Amino acid sequence: MITYNPKDWFKLIFQFHRSDTFRILLPTMFLLGALTGGLVYFEMQALGKWRSSTVFHQILGFVLSMLLVFRINTAYERWWEGRKLWGSLINCSRSLGVKVHSFVSPVAARDASRLLHSIALFPFLLKMHLRAEKPDYEGPLKDLFEKAGWRAEELARPGRHLPLQAYTKIQERLAGLGREGKLSGELLLLLNPEVFALMDITGACERIKNSPIPFSYGLFLKKVIFVYIITMPLSFSMEFGYWAVPAVMLVFYAFASLELISEEVEDPFGTDANDLPLDDLSEKIRRSIEQVVQGT
Repeated sequence: MITYNPKDWFKLIFQFHRSDTFRILLPTMFLLGALTGGLVYFEMQALGKWRSSTVFHQILGFVLSMLLVFRINTAYERWWEGRKLWGSLINCSRSLGVKVHSFVSPVAARDASRLLHSIALFPFLLKMHLRAEKPDYEGPLKDLFEKAGWRAEELARPGRHLPLQAYTKIQERLAGLGREGKLSGELLLLLNPEVFALMDITGACERIKNSPIPFSYGLFLKKVIFVYIITMPLSFSMEFGYWAVPAVMLVFYAFASLELISEEVEDPFGTDANDLPLDDLSEKIRRSIEQVVQGT
């Protein structure tokens, strides 16, 4: 996710990054501008004083604007809901970690430490699940896997639901503490809301991930944008002359950029520049749990 100062207008206007829509659309803008310029020259030479009307594009432009407003609002709502879910995961993990550290007796410190590190692993496994990444036991999380008492073969099985696997581990270890008398039934009940919330958050993230904007709506919007843009040179060329070239390019940039931005933010769990910083959020949870483990 890109961090920036929203008050620094001039720097933002002239700054370009990898996912900037201007950079992505620039080749098409030049092609469309060349097409418009050629059409203006042809109409001036062959058709003389013939005039076209822009009424059709004014009406269609208003309708298209309404469609794009709905499109980008829907995409942003998905992005913002994903951010709220991960904010809830941070709060839930911290609360669960503090409760486990406070409720489990000192004689079960080793069991409590494994449980706490399993909680710290949960967001990393949820992130991998949402991004369809394979867990790497020998990677940067090796130390965390070992502290949580996980074995490599538990992660190597294909088709495993990683967050569910972590949730099962957490529940098994809580149940074991209860059976051994290291955690009373009353205290286990106090842990239930945060433990259950882990699966609720997982299901809500999966709903966003697996329920994209309906195909027919997205296809219809792309077709309308294409028809609107491709016919603009015909309508604007005789009305504005060579001024139609920058006009067509700017309108195309505005409408196509909104669609590209919507496509990027509607799946907030990916690795695009404007997606949620799941790596940073997962690491934040890990640091919080480590602080709880150290008792500070």
